[in-house]
Amino acid sequence: MTDQTMIHAPVTEQRPVMPALTRGWQRKCPSCGNGRLLKGYLKVNDTCPVCQQELHHHRADDGPAYLTILIVGHLMAPALLLVFETFRPEPLTLFTIFTVGCAALSLYLLPRLKGAIVGYQWARQLHGFGKPA
Repeated sequence: MTDQTMIHAPVTEQRPVMPALTRGWQRKCPSCGNGRLLKGYLKVNDTCPVCQQELHHHRADDGPAYLTILIVGHLMAPALLLVFETFRPEPLTLFTIFTVGCAALSLYLLPRLKGAIVGYQWARQLHGFGKPA
């Protein structure tokens, strides 16, 4: 096969994953790290207000919710068992403490995990993030 008959794929720049994940976790634009990624609690901006990076083609879908449930469950279930076996609190006290804890941890993690997933998609150039500008 000669060079004339070979089809070459377009060369795309490599984007570092860890900075994009960190910026997403901080709810900042994965490209510049300065603009806000979210305009509400979970609504992703269409474009970055600072660098104008298009963000509308992200596909986070159910990923952040799944990861939130996974993390909260794996943290709170052993803690529940430990507290119950060690201190033997009243059932209503135990229920109240762990309900508030689960809700608070879920509300904290959900937007951060969504930002991290959008950052990962941007870094790996998935779902339209790899289109040339």
